[in-house]
Amino acid sequence: MLRSIARTLSGVEQAETAAYVLLSLAAALAGSLAAVLLVPLVQPGHSLPFGALFNTSRSVEMQAAYFAIAMAAFALLRWQAARLGARLVGGYGMNLRRRVHARLIDAPLTSLADSTSAEIANVLTHNVELIVQGFSALQQLLIAGITAAVSLGFAFWVSPPLMLAAPLLAAVGLVASRAYGREQSQVGRAYVADMTRLFWHSEDFPRRLRHVRSFEKEDVEKASYGAIITRLCHGYRRQLELVASGRLTLELLAAVGIAALFVLAHRWHGIDQASLIAVCLLLGRLLPYLVLTRQSFQQLRSAAPAFELWQRYMNLDSSRTSGVPSHVATAGTALHIQRMRLIPPVTGLDVGDLVLVPGELTLISGDSGIGKSSLIDVLAGMTRPQHFVATAGDRSIDFDEYRELVRHGAYVSQNVRLWQHSIGECLRWAAPEATDDMLRSALMDVGLDTRLAGSQHGLDTALHSSSSRLSGGELQRLLLAQVILRKPFLALLDEATSALDAASEVMVLTALKRRLPKTILIVVSHRSGVAAIADQCLNIRNHVATTVAGTADFRRAAP
Repeated sequence: MLRSIARTLSGVEQAETAAYVLLSLAAALAGSLAAVLLVPLVQPGHSLPFGALFNTSRSVEMQAAYFAIAMAAFALLRWQAARLGARLVGGYGMNLRRRVHARLIDAPLTSLADSTSAEIANVLTHNVELIVQGFSALQQLLIAGITAAVSLGFAFWVSPPLMLAAPLLAAVGLVASRAYGREQSQVGRAYVADMTRLFWHSEDFPRRLRHVRSFEKEDVEKASYGAIITRLCHGYRRQLELVASGRLTLELLAAVGIAALFVLAHRWHGIDQASLIAVCLLLGRLLPYLVLTRQSFQQLRSAAPAFELWQRYMNLDSSRTSGVPSHVATAGTALHIQRMRLIPPVTGLDVGDLVLVPGELTLISGDSGIGKSSLIDVLAGMTRPQHFVATAGDRSIDFDEYRELVRHGAYVSQNVRLWQHSIGECLRWAAPEATDDMLRSALMDVGLDTRLAGSQHGLDTALHSSSSRLSGGELQRLLLAQVILRKPFLALLDEATSALDAASEVMVLTALKRRLPKTILIVVSHRSGVAAIADQCLNIRNHVATTVAGTADFRRAAP
């Protein structure tokens, strides 16, 4: 895991980590020096073999001044290291979230087919927090290791015979680091899995609540939720118990080690009291770090499964291509899909001789689950078909060229959850340069202007306030207003008008055709009334892979 974390650091973060190591090393040196400088103050007249700096002939005031300078340097260096460490941890968490979110945005839809929205939400939120805690624990281990190395070095310098206890200290650290390690890893993995289940229970709660209440399953829902949080509570409690058990083990072993060190010092001839005091002060500095080391190992083990989940999503491929082919024109270009085969559905779906002309509306209809949404994903360039032969104007194109051609598009599905704060913010997300008049004009086209007329906030009307919350049909109208402002080359509406009544659906789609004369408009709908305004109808029936035609013979045909 340590190598994996190191590979995730950017060049700047690696440089800052190096600076952090140097500051920690300087702080450890200053702290050990202060501990040794305390000896002449504790036992005046007892010298240590370090030269003029530790000359006991100096006055007590001078010795105290040296000690104060060393302690001040230690405090300042440790403070500066802590500040740099905090910046490193915060930046590391930000970069992890940014990178995995960017990978998800660029990932092909097929790679996310087996991922639940709850797991993805966990990866983007709490899961990264566990990794950041592990990174912070790694910093603490780094400090503990540097401090231990410097303190033991000074102790060996003061009295080499006393450092015969070093193997004992190393054995104590090894036992403490390995205690309960396997169980801690198991608890950490279960905690990550249960947190994903908790996200699943919490997802889209208002809709879920209506469903639960209508079926009178409140008690079942409470029991299910309670079972998950009980496991989470047990996991969290067990983690703290393991930390406490590890601390107890470490402290008991440390007590035995220190006692053995005193016995060794008294029985070994030639060791004076000043050296014994200096070594005890130096080794005493390590006790808090030993406890901290145990906790840091626990946090690292807890972060391991979270990091594995993060890496799994970081390994997703990217669906982006290098750029728009220069020879493909977009304005007014008709697309002729001569043959296309896609899977799913399981039996496959063949599409042949489909002509898509800017300014025309193509209606796609058929039974549920027969492959309409899969066809829309392919037409949107988001999913690669098994076979693809097409032309743009009089030029043959492959699917990569087609995908770049339709990149300036708009895809609206049935249940898109708006995350913007207000109506104006939602519309400007689609068209940042649009004026307020342009926004109001688009709202008028989709019949949402009357809704704003009754609001004193106008375009600043909040989307999620209880007093101004939009209905399902109004939210769909707002999304269609985004399409008008976007002015896409290809607009795909996958049951994006399902919450409207039949008459309103036809009226809004007619407005879209009128406002977007250079847009290829493809609509998925189960209502036969849409066929009256469609230029061609593609019908998929009987759960059978069918060749779907788009020639003039099918224009204005009922689905």
